[in-house]
Amino acid sequence: MAAIVSLFAFVFAIVGLSNLSLIQAQKGGFSVELIHRDSPKSPLYNHLDTTCNRVTNALRRSFNRVHRFKPTSVSTMEAEADIISDSGEYLMNISIGTPAFDIVAIADTGSDLIWTQCKSCSQCFPQTAPLFDPTASSTYKTFSCRTSQCGDVEGTSCSSNGSCKYSVSYGDGSYSNGEVAADTLTLDSTTGSPVVVPNVIMGCGHDNDGSFDENTSGIIGLGGGHSSLISQLGTTIDGKFSYCLLPFSEAGNSSKMNFGSDAVVSGNGVVSTPLTKQSPQTFYFLTLEAISVGTNRINFTDKPFGIDQGNIIIDSGTTLTLLPDDFYSELEPAVSSMINATKVNGPEGLNLCYDATTEFTVPDITVHFSGADVKLQPLNTFVLISETVACFTFSSLPNFAIYGNLAQMNFLVGYDTIKQTVSFKPTDCSNN
Repeated sequence: MAAIVSLFAFVFAIVGLSNLSLIQAQKGGFSVELIHRDSPKSPLYNHLDTTCNRVTNALRRSFNRVHRFKPTSVSTMEAEADIISDSGEYLMNISIGTPAFDIVAIADTGSDLIWTQCKSCSQCFPQTAPLFDPTASSTYKTFSCRTSQCGDVEGTSCSSNGSCKYSVSYGDGSYSNGEVAADTLTLDSTTGSPVVVPNVIMGCGHDNDGSFDENTSGIIGLGGGHSSLISQLGTTIDGKFSYCLLPFSEAGNSSKMNFGSDAVVSGNGVVSTPLTKQSPQTFYFLTLEAISVGTNRINFTDKPFGIDQGNIIIDSGTTLTLLPDDFYSELEPAVSSMINATKVNGPEGLNLCYDATTEFTVPDITVHFSGADVKLQPLNTFVLISETVACFTFSSLPNFAIYGNLAQMNFLVGYDTIKQTVSFKPTDCSNN
């Protein structure tokens, strides 16, 4: 079986150690090691899990994560940042405050606000690390509800004393409530000096609960909205970031997440497609025109978000590629007609599975974005979910479309939020 795929959620392991300014840090840039969740290097590693257990868990999280896309509120520097995967999402180890206080938070391309659990906590989900104490940071400050900083954060309100409060909740029942604040954020580098970013807008959560892991402390928003880390870094990274997602077979190796000029995706094989701005600004929308199975091109005419352009979200935290029912009902038989193998039942949500005890050939599948034809490899399109069963990594979801991380594996994927493009380059991510 040529297609053993993985899930990809990672962890930014970024620890701040000095008081360098952002201007000083940009001279040398920075990079951080990217560690897969299931690598023995990861603090989340469970030695009892088999590779198939990890894949199955990732597929389950893929469907659960869809709820996160429905929140009820919601000078050029070279930089690279560490990632370790957790629960189908990224985790970032960052430092907040002065002196720097290390925290671990989910790094989420489907969220904007940066928030962490804080003392004192009226209701907090369990976490193994100490809570951030804002009174211990000399650079921590809050805002009144009349400030522009308060207006840049979705879901804010005024407290009885006029301070700015935030409230964010998700379709899976998770939520965070607290005060809008600013503090110093420190990102470590494996190739240079730490990058210290002053006055980063964040949420200090005093009432938080939901499906958060005890090894995490909150969320680092990497979306396209005003309050996300990407937007706040802005011109200092020239609006650019990129990542390269490793398969399970390379879980012991390391890669990088890049920012600024280090995030430029160039060279042979690069294709680029426009980012489409629409509401909500958090998500990164692309335009899917068709998917080809061999020479059979199936045009994508669905409008899951109501318009022709920007009809699919690209997300590094969702495992599967999820497509509207009508389109998927054409895609699946096109794939199955070109596979000579025994069909078997798979887990819920995976409709096309085969007996993997005998090797079979996977058809060529090309995803046609506007201006960019992305030819997938077998490891992008089929995943081994047990020792004997392999399943198609695309599935159906009513009136929704997400391009998941299995389809992005072993591609260098670069975002340019100024030029409004996403670029893809086939890459051996273990050597990136």
